[in-house]
Amino acid sequence: MFFRLLRLILVVIAAVFGQPAFEASAQAIGHGSSQLIADQTKVIQDLTTRTDGLEKKLSDSDEDDAGLVDIRLQLEDISRAALTSALAFRQRLNDINARVEVLGPPPAQGQPPEPAIVSNERSALASEKAEINAVVASAQNLSIRVNGLVDKIAVMRSELFRSVITKHYDLNDALSPQAFSDAHEQFSGLYKAVSSWLSFALKFKFQAILAATLMALALAAVLLIGGRRLFGRIFEADPTVEEPSYLSRLSVAFWSTLLPTLALGVFFASAVFFFNYYNVLRGDIGTFLNALLTVIGMVFCVNRLTNAALEPRLPNWRLIPVATGRARWLVGLATAMALVLGLNYFLSVVNEKMGSPLSLTIARSFIATIIIGVILILMGWLKPFKAEDGSWRPWPAWLRFLAIALGLFTIAAALLGYIGLALFVSFQVVVTGTVLVTAYIGFLSARAIGEEGGFADTSVGRWLSANSSYEDTALDQLGLVVSIAINLMIVVVFLPLILLMWGFQPGDIEAWAYKLATGVSIGSVTISFLGILSGIVVFIIGYFLTRWFQGWLDGSVMARGKVDAGVRNSIRLGVGYAGVAIAGLVGISAAGIDLSNLALVAGALSLGIGFGLQNVVSNFVSGLILLAERPFKVGDWIVAGDVSGTVRKISVRATEIETFQRQSVILPNSNLINNAVGNWTHRNKLGRVEIKVGVAYGSDVKRVHAILTDIARAHPMVLKNPEPFVLFANFGAAALEFEIRVFIADIMNSSVVQNDIRFAIFDIFEEERIEIPSTPRAVVETNKHEAWPIDDDKIEAEFAERQRLEAEAAAERERLAKMKRRGRKPDPG
Repeated sequence: MFFRLLRLILVVIAAVFGQPAFEASAQAIGHGSSQLIADQTKVIQDLTTRTDGLEKKLSDSDEDDAGLVDIRLQLEDISRAALTSALAFRQRLNDINARVEVLGPPPAQGQPPEPAIVSNERSALASEKAEINAVVASAQNLSIRVNGLVDKIAVMRSELFRSVITKHYDLNDALSPQAFSDAHEQFSGLYKAVSSWLSFALKFKFQAILAATLMALALAAVLLIGGRRLFGRIFEADPTVEEPSYLSRLSVAFWSTLLPTLALGVFFASAVFFFNYYNVLRGDIGTFLNALLTVIGMVFCVNRLTNAALEPRLPNWRLIPVATGRARWLVGLATAMALVLGLNYFLSVVNEKMGSPLSLTIARSFIATIIIGVILILMGWLKPFKAEDGSWRPWPAWLRFLAIALGLFTIAAALLGYIGLALFVSFQVVVTGTVLVTAYIGFLSARAIGEEGGFADTSVGRWLSANSSYEDTALDQLGLVVSIAINLMIVVVFLPLILLMWGFQPGDIEAWAYKLATGVSIGSVTISFLGILSGIVVFIIGYFLTRWFQGWLDGSVMARGKVDAGVRNSIRLGVGYAGVAIAGLVGISAAGIDLSNLALVAGALSLGIGFGLQNVVSNFVSGLILLAERPFKVGDWIVAGDVSGTVRKISVRATEIETFQRQSVILPNSNLINNAVGNWTHRNKLGRVEIKVGVAYGSDVKRVHAILTDIARAHPMVLKNPEPFVLFANFGAAALEFEIRVFIADIMNSSVVQNDIRFAIFDIFEEERIEIPSTPRAVVETNKHEAWPIDDDKIEAEFAERQRLEAEAAAERERLAKMKRRGRKPDPG
């Protein structure tokens, strides 16, 4: 109750002191909202009118599959527009709900009434929200209606396809003599139409035809010549190669089919485009020309594929090891089958455009399907393989039976009157079979290129190996990238073709591509492939920009500023980590992922981090501390436990240390933070070097001290300040021990200094006859049982050797005794 009264007091104060400004703001907001409601209401009305018109067109297009697809695409556009219209009120609804929440619930019965300004505002907000909800409901109802029409179109298309496939035709009229007269009449009409247009075009449009043809040829030549330049020897078979590799044969078969077909397709498409641009074609001639060019392209593709796979002229480049004569037969039969099917398609377009009788269409399709069925049976019965004993072997059983079964099925369907079914099967065998075989060869080629060493065997790989610094590993990685690119190209090019062959319309492919690009809903999750691709591209761009900025900062800014190598490494790593993190966040945002959701992921991972990733997080944090505090840097000589060496790399997880034996030791950063680490070059490289040396008892120690001091001072790397110092360290068991202590500017040169000083000590001690004694070693003699003498000469030789050794030992003992007596001095006083 207290809080309710407090809120009421605040509202009254605001109403008294801010009523004019509040009323002006409310009027402005209400005016803007009214305009938005009016605009979106008009949009919904226009969309509803368009939907009514499309619904009426459905009954007129029930026999036209392409028309139904076009209507469906328009309906989907309307559905998206309705959804956009409903979403236009999202922000205003959020504002209204927030304001209502601020006002709080209305007072209950029996409580003091709220001020008039508050009740008026509450009423205005409720009225505005009701109007918005009405518009949103209209948009939702329209979207539901559109979705129902889309489903209806799907059912209509399915029924249309089934009716075309399963429709039965009477062959009596089709095979009657009247069909021949109808065919003659149709060809006469086609000849008159083409001849009249050709005479007109040559007389009035000759320059336009010539210009259009030349431009189309130029575009095709660019593609063909560029393909030859790019792919080189993998474009066509080399007759000089006696034993080409499997990869070479696959590549030649694939590219020699794909690139010329694409070049021919570019020529035809550009020619038709330029003909239309210059108004050379009229309606019927344009339709006939498009159909004719499609037939030529299909026949050309089938002929190129069969020639590339069977290669009648070059047996060593043949993918399928058939005999040469049989290869020519197979190429001819496949080309004939494509030609028959193509002519049937062209004549169907002519029949439709010229309004030919149905009997002529049935007769044409009947003859075409019978011929294709016979060709399939001939191809199945053909024995293409020649055994070593000279006998001919047939195709594998499954392939032979499949071809014969398809041929018999096509002939039977045509004889029974199911012309549509027979024609559909014939079309799929020829066209879809060609596309699938070409795609399969491409997949095999991509797989062979992606294998280890595969790309290096290609002409492109050999050229890169000879003209660049790529190693075998880099070529293998590049081959993997090329393999993935070829696979993606095959999917992008051939999948739409296969869909078109199976009766789908371009509008279907366009709709599916749009759904894949904008998002696919799986439950409550929407995956947008275009968004993911955009995020990946943004991240890659950010990554390379970061690497470029790192190189520029390190090589152009810090190198010119003579910044220490360790500082440069720390700054470079910090910039790199920050840049990659920013690129990742921007990429995630570009992919359409809400960054606020990452907080939920981080919360879910926190438990796993607490238990299973403690060491990883510890090393990561320790790496950040090392980069920030810099207790050591790249190039420093450190000692960490049993490891002593030079720091080569500091990352966020571990530090790489290279020992003086050139062994790389990877130490976790937490070990370097939690344990003691010695750094010889922390603030500077100044360091002290100790060299120990012992002289024999009886030597002149002062002379030794002076000699060692002169040696230390004479070395060029020894600093004058601090001054070198020689310490008489100890009376050792076998020698008088001295220690030279010198300071050098770079402790990394300590081994060089020690080595030079030791050589100098040895040379001067030898000149001054100062002895450096060695520690005597005890000789342990074991009593061995002497074997029974066998060879008297051997016994005498061993006896003489023992005597010689004993004489040398006695002489050594006498020499040592004399030296001790000579070095002994009388006691003072």
